[in-house]
Amino acid sequence: MKDRITFAQYGCGRMGRHTAQYAMEKGAELVAAFDMNPSITGKDFGEAAGLSKTGVAILAAEDADRILKELKPDICIITTQSLMKDVRDIMLICAKNGVNAISTCEEAIFPWNSAPAITEEIDRVAKENNCTITGTGANESQYGGMFALFGGNTQKTERIKASAQYNVDDYGIALAKGHGVGLTAEEFEKEIAAADNISDEERKALIEKGEFLPSYVWNTNGWLCDYLGLTVKRQTQKCVPQFAEVDIESRTMGETIPAGRAIGMSAVCTTETEEGITIETECIGIVYGRGEEDTNISVTYGVPDTHMVVSKPSTVEMTCGTIVNRIPDVINAPAGFVTTSRMPVLKYRAGSLHTYCK
Repeated sequence: MKDRITFAQYGCGRMGRHTAQYAMEKGAELVAAFDMNPSITGKDFGEAAGLSKTGVAILAAEDADRILKELKPDICIITTQSLMKDVRDIMLICAKNGVNAISTCEEAIFPWNSAPAITEEIDRVAKENNCTITGTGANESQYGGMFALFGGNTQKTERIKASAQYNVDDYGIALAKGHGVGLTAEEFEKEIAAADNISDEERKALIEKGEFLPSYVWNTNGWLCDYLGLTVKRQTQKCVPQFAEVDIESRTMGETIPAGRAIGMSAVCTTETEEGITIETECIGIVYGRGEEDTNISVTYGVPDTHMVVSKPSTVEMTCGTIVNRIPDVINAPAGFVTTSRMPVLKYRAGSLHTYCK
């Protein structure tokens, strides 16, 4: 058994500060940190994160290949962007250097159904160098994990429906822009919604070419079907803009969103399976006004119907907690790009992370 886990932090914004802090609180040692923001590179990670000094300076992202090859940490935590095309390079750097990696990238929870070529490339390199790459976050528990808790109480399931609402201001500018914040109705239709007004054949072709833009729940549905052993027959998605009724301030965008412009969107993904079970998931990401709060709802229709609601979940902290609690599972997993649907059920880690490693 290892006496400690060493890790690198790639991305030192809000999410990265949480994941690194949580990992260190559970006995892991930070040995490297990287970021693309020149205003924080060169600073001690702890100082930049508002924590006590760590003795680890934040390096430029382009230094990651050299440093990871030199230090060989047990795992790299990637907290940057939301699409596989955006995290491909750092995942491949980790894979070629034999460094396990786990990412908050939403598409990475099950990228096989949206970015198969990139995923297969990372899977091959990771297998060649005996390491594991994966992605997860609060979406694992908010959708799949809820059903994992009470699914075994169900005699027959006909339909699964789950939704999660969150404040896009909590996740940074990349996510806010991906949700269409600030766009007019015409701009939203052209830049976001139009991508889904296509036939199944056109969508399949886009996926094969690596040009498909999945909503966050598209990959969650894939994860849930894989977890339950269901065979996907057809899957569709639709993105619906949510508009501001009054002017609203977005701290992430650094501007006021005028009434009539988008404050985010609702994305709905529907999956029909060969087993006759339909899965419908929805993510509602908007700039919050006064009194709005995060909510998770999961409903199973069948024998019996089951309805579960989580009020005021701390989605940011849940995402980061999931990442850290999954670290031993990633280290214990076989080599390749292995989704957490193929790993043990997510567990709370009360002790130091290294004690859960084989």
